[in-house]
Amino acid sequence: MNFLPPCAALAALVIALFGPLAAKAQTSNGTGASAAAQSSASAKPSASPLFVLNSLDASVSMIDPLTWKETQRLATGKQPHHLYLTPDEKSLIVANALSDSLSFVDPRTGQIQRTVHGILDPYQLRFSPDMKWFVTAANRLNHVDIYRWDGSSITLAKRISTGKTPSHLWIDSKSSTVYSTMQDSDELIAIDLATQTLRWRGKTGATPADIFGLADDKTLLVALTGGNGVEVYDVSGSAPRKIKTIKTGDGAHAFRAAGDKRHVYVSNRVADTISKIDLQTLEVVANYPAPGGPDCMDVSADGKWLYVTSRWAKKLSVIDLEQKKVIRQVNVGKSPHGVWTLDHAPRL
Repeated sequence: MNFLPPCAALAALVIALFGPLAAKAQTSNGTGASAAAQSSASAKPSASPLFVLNSLDASVSMIDPLTWKETQRLATGKQPHHLYLTPDEKSLIVANALSDSLSFVDPRTGQIQRTVHGILDPYQLRFSPDMKWFVTAANRLNHVDIYRWDGSSITLAKRISTGKTPSHLWIDSKSSTVYSTMQDSDELIAIDLATQTLRWRGKTGATPADIFGLADDKTLLVALTGGNGVEVYDVSGSAPRKIKTIKTGDGAHAFRAAGDKRHVYVSNRVADTISKIDLQTLEVVANYPAPGGPDCMDVSADGKWLYVTSRWAKKLSVIDLEQKKVIRQVNVGKSPHGVWTLDHAPRL
């Protein structure tokens, strides 16, 4: 599909969606594929590739940000949903939930370096800031796994039964607490990393998804995919205390820091918008169009562009944050979820 000019109205996009450890080397990079490039913008991005996880195609699309073509499609395990960079920045870990595996990918070349099997249902993943712990949320198996990380391999330390459908994770800056949402029981839980025990659980609004922690280590934002906004919690005490709800749009789902230490973006999957939240005032200060069920995001290193997966439309959308409009879309695989590039704005 050709890219629509900025002056044209975006067509409605309605596509159904509901859709002991051992490391094993994997040398195949999958089959190559390409998609038609969309119109180019006036600004020229950096050359590091963008990676888009195609959850229902068991693949990763690698996109050249100079030509805006899909240069490779890497075969992974089933249902890759989220990804995370290793602390040494040499590998991008793709979590394959239904295949119970992790694919390690070179973030600069796209070469698949190895596959680690025996990781049960790694839907979401995160390293602790002190780089000692690697944590996964098992969305379909209802547990959070805590692994020890020695710089190259992971060893299971504790499997914690959590309740219904752990979704997204956040770890505080002191590497002391893991927070996880429970999307089907509408809860937020806290796990003590030192003892690997459940510290508390509290009720949230409908279908909590992503979590974003503020620099004070006591304030958490929780996106409500079953609602129309973001709940703000004080987690400094023995139980979470709700401070307020920030109305953003229907289906609030994923966060990405703007890189200025002041703002964070949240994708509103049902509303087809993205909201910008001021972390000092805890209010929405801008909104952007984002067609096709916006999900995960990344921000260019210069803070000018926002990359977002249009989950219901099989596209990566690129938003010009100054002009507040979609400037291009790139065709990818089925149900694109995670998106990432090495040339990104700071995460906090």
